[in-house]
Formats: sequence, structure tokens, C-alpha cells
Amino acid sequence: VCSFDVRGKPLSQARHWSAPEVFGNRAYFRTVSEPAQLVVEDIRLRDEGVYRCRVDFRNTPTRSFRYNLTVIVPPELPTIIDHWGRQLNSTVGPHNEGDDVILTCRVIGGKPEPAVRWLVNGILVDEEYEHNTGDVIENRLTWSSVKREDLKSVLSCQAINTVLTEPREVSLTLDIHLRPLTVRILTKQLPLVADRRYEVSCESAGSRPPAIITWYKGKRPLRRVKEETRENVTVSDLTFVPTTDDDGKSITCRAENPNITGAYLESNWKIDVVFPPIVSLMLGSTLNPDDIKEGDDVYFECHVKANPPWRKLSWLHNGVLLSHNQSARIIRSNQSLVLQKVTRQSAGNYVCVATNPEGETVSNELAFRVKYAPTCRQERILVVGASRAESLDIACEVETDPPARSFKWKFNNSGETLEVSPERFAATSNGTMSILRYTPVSELDYGTLSCWAQNAIGPQISPCVFQVVAAGKPFPVRNCTLSNQTSSSVEVSCQPGFDGGLPQYFLLELYSADSGDPRCNITSPDHPNFFLANLEPDVTFRIAVFAVNSKGRSAGIVLEEVTFRDAEKRTGE
Repeated sequence: VCSFDVRGKPLSQARHWSAPEVFGNRAYFRTVSEPAQLVVEDIRLRDEGVYRCRVDFRNTPTRSFRYNLTVIVPPELPTIIDHWGRQLNSTVGPHNEGDDVILTCRVIGGKPEPAVRWLVNGILVDEEYEHNTGDVIENRLTWSSVKREDLKSVLSCQAINTVLTEPREVSLTLDIHLRPLTVRILTKQLPLVADRRYEVSCESAGSRPPAIITWYKGKRPLRRVKEETRENVTVSDLTFVPTTDDDGKSITCRAENPNITGAYLESNWKIDVVFPPIVSLMLGSTLNPDDIKEGDDVYFECHVKANPPWRKLSWLHNGVLLSHNQSARIIRSNQSLVLQKVTRQSAGNYVCVATNPEGETVSNELAFRVKYAPTCRQERILVVGASRAESLDIACEVETDPPARSFKWKFNNSGETLEVSPERFAATSNGTMSILRYTPVSELDYGTLSCWAQNAIGPQISPCVFQVVAAGKPFPVRNCTLSNQTSSSVEVSCQPGFDGGLPQYFLLELYSADSGDPRCNITSPDHPNFFLANLEPDVTFRIAVFAVNSKGRSAGIVLEEVTFRDAEKRTGE
């Protein structure tokens, strides 16, 4: 079948021949090894047999050797079939707890005949196999009543017919549906307050897939649920609002595996519902709320329904707690509040607050009105600037309840006091303001204007006073400060001065220390507040702030030697 001839030639030029019908070009003679070898590639089953090797020498007798070549054919890869005849690939199941798992491992071919065996988690459990039709070998594994701890077990089927190669093997992982092991309602609270929102959690563990949790109040399902799952733990958060009718009912948390019929657990919580005080506030039944004026005596009644009964009752006026104070004419008596000789400061919003062991309740807010004669909204004298022949609208604003019915104006200079004709001013529709159109023509028209209002309670005692002065340039700003300073920016804030009687705006000019020309101008229409940015570090600046109106600009307020230090240099130092 094969020859290697070196007669009459060097070894490197030996003539090699292989019978085409036997090995063909799959065989060659290897002389570099010791001893020399006949190498056959891509071995085939028909190559099996007894081979004789004959070596002829020139001066030595011929030598002959016999070799028995046995060819091993590995079996095909095993296939695993369940008891419904379905071929499985990577997973067995899912099965339910307590199920019997029946699997058949089928192996085809192999020479010599392979042994077929089952291993679970690497441990041999079954090596009894049987022949089927033809060259099919099967091993049937029966695993009775799988348990929770068998989850994710690895079942391996091996076919072995030689130690020369690794066994032919297929492995599957066991998947099991598990019943929930536990269910419990967390953070039970007793008692519950009616009409208050509560969140309660229920946790279930042990189910695979994670349990589905359902909530019930009595027999009625509850829907406001948020559910979260992680591994085999399910946490469900229920939001509900108990009412007084829910007292004594049960809140039920049911955890169930939807893949296993009847596999559920329940946890019950019998709730006890109480309620905080129900409070309403009223003005004394003998009083007319629209006919109370300064100096009257009044009282309030706080009606409380509570279970258990209230233990504490508080009164608040505009959010401030009121205490019993005889000298201040504030008298508390059981569920009543008495105010003697009320003033305008007594007006506002009143509430009573009742407390019992279940909570604190604030009553409805009662708006209490006290009528009084007008007073000036601005207590100080207002300075008004005007140029000659310039018309001004001067507003006299008062605080009054009820609204003012009439206003009067008077003008006073160093020489005389004159009453202003009603044709020259008008009152607003809400009765809290009178506007006078005033035009100074000569020097004698500069002086003091006074305004009085009168309502149903009486006349205004002290007038609103306006000092009319000749308009001019605005006064300089004052109290300028630097804040929020960085290596390249700063905020400049000042207080405005008198506007000279005319609308004013504000101007900031930025100078380098060695330059007389401003580097930039910034205006602010309402307030002398400015923000400077993108300034170079280690440069000395000068900042000037002015107030400006149509008469000109004020003297400047100058901030000298403003320097911005570089942060990196400062850190290095």
C-alpha cells in the first residue's frame, strides 16, 4: 500500500509511493523521527486493519513488523428529549415544585459502542442505558419530586467510547416555578386617622417568577399600588385613604405565583380608624360683621367636634398665636375669644386650632373687619420736585375702611395758607387716593401741600404732607460697596439719593488708573446696582457712579484703586 525507496540515491531523494485506492496522498513517510514513521492523515474507518512493515537492507537481512490499526468513531452529540418528545436545548422546564422530571438522552453511532450516562451538578446519577433501533442508544432519567433547592441544577448527558477524547456532552439547566415562601405587611400603624393618606408596604419572598401582589380592603380590591421586584422578592406599596366607615375592616395583602394554581399566601391587618378634630370658626352670633368699628367689643366662637375630645385649643391672628392677656384686652374663655375695644390692628384673619391625641386641625379662616377713619399711607413728608410751569400729578394715598367719601387739599408757603379748589383734584374709584394736578408758576408756588380724607367713620386726623421743591439735578448716590468679587468680576451696589424731583437713572464709568477716558459705561434704569465682568487681573481700576436726570447728572462717587488678584498667583503665594 505504500513504499519508500532509497536504493542508489541519497535519503533526501528517496522515491515515495502510496496506493491511490488505499491511502493516496493522505500518507507519507517521516524519516526525521526516531524510529521512522508512516504518517496517515484524515484517518477513516476503512483504514482499520493489520499492516505489515517490511524493511530491506543492502547487507543485512530483511526485517518485518506487524501493526494492528483500530479506528475509533466518536458518537454524535447527544440529544435530550422530554417526556412530551420535545428536544431541549439549554433549559429544562420551567417545572413546578413537586413535579417529576423525566428526560431521555439519545445518542446515535459511535465505534466502539459508547456508554451513555447522566450527571447532576457533576455527580454521576445514572449510567444504565439501552439499545434502541439501529445504532441508537438511550438513557432515561427520572427525577422524582423536584425541590426548591434543585433550582438551576445542571443536568449533563455524556456519551463515552474512548479515553482518547473528551466525552460528547450536552448540559441543561433546571428551571422551577416556586411558590411564595413569605408574605407580610410592613409598618402597620394603629390607629389610623380618617381622611389621611397612608402608604403601607407588603413584601413577599421566595416566589419564582416574583410573586404578584394584590391588595384588598374587605372584599374590595385596592388599585393605588406601586410594585417593585428584585430577584425573587416583590415589594408592593399601597396608597390609601381610610374613612370613618373603614374602622374594623381588614386590609389584605395576597402574594401569588400566577404560574401555579392556588399558590398564594395572605397577610391581614385589621385597621382601627379615628379622626382628628373637625373645627369651624364663627363670629359671635349677636354681632353684625359689617358693623364693627374701632372701640367695639367682639367675641369669636370655635365649634369643635373631635374623637377623642380635644385637649388643647389655640387662637391665631394673621398666623401669630394669641395668648390670654387681660391688659391687652384679649380674653380666652373655653371655646370663645373676646376682644375688647378693638383697633384697626385687630382686623385680619383669625383661626382656631384644636388638638386631640389624633392630631391638630386648623379651622376655616375668618376675615375680621374693623372700620376706622382714614390715615395717611406714608407717615413721612414726601418731597416733590418740579420745574416752573411743569405740571405734576401728586397722589394722596390713605388707608381707610370704609373707603373715603371726600378729600380736601391745602397749600401753604411762608406767607399764606390756601384751600385748593376741588376742581383741581380727583379721587379714585376705590376711595383710597386723591390725585392733584399741580403746576408751580412762580417762586411762591413752592411750599407745602396737605391732603385730608373723610369716610363714614370720621375725618382724617393728621394730613398727608408733600413738600414741593424746585426740580434740579439728582443728588449723588451713597453707601457704594463692592461684593461677590472674583479675579475678573465684581458687583457694585449703591443707595440712590434724591432724584432732584425728576425721573433718574444711574451710570457707572470704569477707568484704568492711568487713563482719563472711561473703558466702559454701564447704565441701570431703576437701581444703582451694576455687575462688572471680564476684568484683567492685577490691573488697578477706578469706578465712578452717577445719578442722572433731565437736569443733568450728579457729582460722581468714586471708588479708587480697585484691583482684581489672579487666583493662581494668589494660591502660589
